[in-house]
Amino acid sequence: MPGQPQVPGDTPAPARRLLPVVFGVALTVLALDVVTKLIVVRTLSGHPPIRLLDGFLTLLLLRNSGAAFSIGTSMTIVFTAIAVAVIFYILRAARKLRSVPWAITLGLLLGGATGNLADRIFRSPGLFRGDVVDWIELPHWPVFNLADSAIVCGGVLAVLLALRGVHLDGSREGTPGPDGAGPDDAGQGRAGDRDNGARPALPDGTRGPRR
Repeated sequence: MPGQPQVPGDTPAPARRLLPVVFGVALTVLALDVVTKLIVVRTLSGHPPIRLLDGFLTLLLLRNSGAAFSIGTSMTIVFTAIAVAVIFYILRAARKLRSVPWAITLGLLLGGATGNLADRIFRSPGLFRGDVVDWIELPHWPVFNLADSAIVCGGVLAVLLALRGVHLDGSREGTPGPDGAGPDDAGQGRAGDRDNGARPALPDGTRGPRR
C-alpha cells in the first residue's frame, strides 16, 4: 500500500518458489536431528551423563515414550497420530504460502514434527510405539532434542508473525491481500452503504434529512 514502508521478508512471493524453502528447512532440521540422535545412542548408551559449561549443559540419553515432561507415557500411539495430523496440516498450508518468514516457520515445524515421528515409527519397542530419543538437558528444563528445539522456535516465530499481522499469503492486517481487497475497503463499503441509506433521495434530486 502506498505510504507504508516495506518490511524485508514481508513482500509476497509465488507459492511455488517458497515450497523449496519449506522443504529445505525441514530436511535440514530432520538431517541434523537424525544424525545427532544416532551419535548420542552410540556414544552415551551405558555411560554417565556428560556435564559441560560448569553443569549448565548436560548431555545424556533419555528415551521418552510420552510428550514433554514425560506426560502421557502410555499414549505413544496418540502422540504419533497427532504428529501425522500436524504434518498433514503443514503440507496443506504450505500451498497457500506467499511469505518467506512463514515458509521458514512451517519448515521448522515440519522438520521437528517429522524428526520425532521417525522415532515413533522406527525405534523400539515397536512400529508407531517407539520412544523418542532426548539428549539435551538445561537447568530447570525437561530433556529435549533438536527436533523439539525446531518446534519451539517455529512456534515462537508463528506467534510473532501473528502478532505483527503477517498472513500466510504475505498480506498484513489492514492491507490488501493478493486479490486487492483489504479489511479497510470492506469497512468503508459498509459505512458508505449505511450513509447512503440514511438520507433518502427526494424528487428534486436532493437528499432528505437523516433518519
